[in-house]
Amino acid sequence: MALVRFDPFRQMQDTMNQLFDRRLGDARWDDVNVLASWAPAVDIREENGAIHLTAELPGVELKDIDISVENNVLTLRGERRVEKDVKEDSYHWRERSYGTFRRTFTLPTTLDRDKIKATFKDGLLQVVLPPKPESMPKQIAVSAA
Repeated sequence: MALVRFDPFRQMQDTMNQLFDRRLGDARWDDVNVLASWAPAVDIREENGAIHLTAELPGVELKDIDISVENNVLTLRGERRVEKDVKEDSYHWRERSYGTFRRTFTLPTTLDRDKIKATFKDGLLQVVLPPKPESMPKQIAVSAA
């Protein structure tokens, strides 16, 4: 048997880690180890006046995605469903989140709501929100008087 030196700070750290793992780790899961809700990661960038929104939706099917715009608020809704062909008791560890999600984004009034386009491929949702033509900068020629 190996001798281990007593380290009260290490023991305190281990106890705190166990406490936080129990409180934060288990609190996220319901009785069947399924996370109640989740929010997909989103990147938003602007290019030539258009807003480009990219959302990571791995494991979400196209039929489970809903996009709407109302009062200059873009709303993404969807659901990632639990794999039904896998028995719950066969898992050793489970971290992936399942359930419904909803993300909302306030849009500037300079965007053309009628020309919004969305594509979904390989778990990435891409939404392009183009600007209204009248909101684009206009160069005005100056003539000599």
